[in-house]
Amino acid sequence: MIPTTAAPRQSPAPTVTEPPAVVFVVDDDNSVREALAPLVRSAGWRVETFGSAQEFLRRAKVNAPTCLVLDVELPDLNGLDLQRHLTEDRSMPIIFITGHGDIPMTVQAMKAGAVEFLTKPFRGDVLLDAIRAALARSQQVRDEQADVQRLAERYESLTNREREVMGLVVSGLLNKQVGGQLGTSEPTVKGHRGQVMRKMKADSLAELVRMAAKLKLPVAENR
Repeated sequence: MIPTTAAPRQSPAPTVTEPPAVVFVVDDDNSVREALAPLVRSAGWRVETFGSAQEFLRRAKVNAPTCLVLDVELPDLNGLDLQRHLTEDRSMPIIFITGHGDIPMTVQAMKAGAVEFLTKPFRGDVLLDAIRAALARSQQVRDEQADVQRLAERYESLTNREREVMGLVVSGLLNKQVGGQLGTSEPTVKGHRGQVMRKMKADSLAELVRMAAKLKLPVAENR
C-alpha cells in the first residue's frame, strides 16, 4: 500500500525561550558547596560551584539569568571585595552567606545591592526563596538591557539630521521652533520627525521621550 502524501503544513513560528538560569556558589568550604549544589538543582536551576573568588572570576560567561551565592570569608578576594568588583554587573544579584555576620557588614552588603544576607546555618527554603527573588531581578535587568539594545539599534539607523530633530523634539520644541534652530522649514522638520517616529517605532511623542530617556541621550539646548 502506497501512503498518500499529506499536504505540507506550515511550520509554527519558532519560540524564543530564555536560557535556563544559573546559580553560582562561591564558598571555600567544600562541604557547603556539596550541600548547596543538590539543593539548588532540586529547584530546577543549573548550579556551578567555586572554591574562591579568583576561580569564579575565571569562569566562562553565560548568557542566562544568574545570581551569586557568595560566602563573605574567602581565602583570596573576600566576598565584599568581589561584590565591589562586580558592581557594574546588575544582571547578577548577590546573596551573601556567612558564619560570622555582623550588622555593619550586613548594611554594607545591602547598600551595595545584595538581595539577602544569610547567617549560617540557614534553612534551605530560605535560601531558595532568596535565589528565586534574585533570579527574578536578574531576568528583569536582562529584559531592560535587551530593550535598550533594541532602541540603540533603532537610533543608529537614524541619519544625523534625524537625530538632531529627535533631540530637539524630545526637549519640548515645536516643529516651527525646531526648524528655526536648524535653519530649515517646518514641513521639512515634519518629514524628519515622521521618519524618526517610524524608525524608532514610537506611537507618540511621550513614547519617544521615554525612549530618549532610556538611551540617556543628552538633552538638546534651546538656543
